[in-house]
Amino acid sequence: MSENAAPFETTAPTAATATVTPGALAATTAGTGAVEPCDLVTVPARQGLEAVDILRRRGVPAVGPVLHDGACDTLGFLVPPGTAAAWDLPGSACTRTSGRGLRLPELPELPEPAGDAPRPAGWLLPPGDTGPVTDPADLRRALGEAARLIEAADGCH
Repeated sequence: MSENAAPFETTAPTAATATVTPGALAATTAGTGAVEPCDLVTVPARQGLEAVDILRRRGVPAVGPVLHDGACDTLGFLVPPGTAAAWDLPGSACTRTSGRGLRLPELPELPEPAGDAPRPAGWLLPPGDTGPVTDPADLRRALGEAARLIEAADGCH
């Protein structure tokens, strides 16, 4: 697992954190309006961005919400609850939320490239603009393909 693979925590919030509740992260069950908690797969940002592109090009039925940390080191994909129990993809981590919501640690303020406002952690693909969650099997395939593409690109000097 990458050192930067899991910046999003699932512990109780403190005054120095922004809390995203399961309702903000979860899928709304069709027809019932019920909110379900989600697990979170975190990966290095470069691999995650490639995976998002791969999933969208394939026309995967649902690319769920995706978080990014303020330093843009990692991305977090929302996946169905229970995914963490069987997730074992090297270079990534899957965090079980157990319905507690996610605690996004307060990140240091980083200047924008132009020196403007700081970059906080936030949504790359916000809830409501995407499918409810990303299918773990589709995500695993896309992350594997992304890793191979990055390896090939880095090998071509």
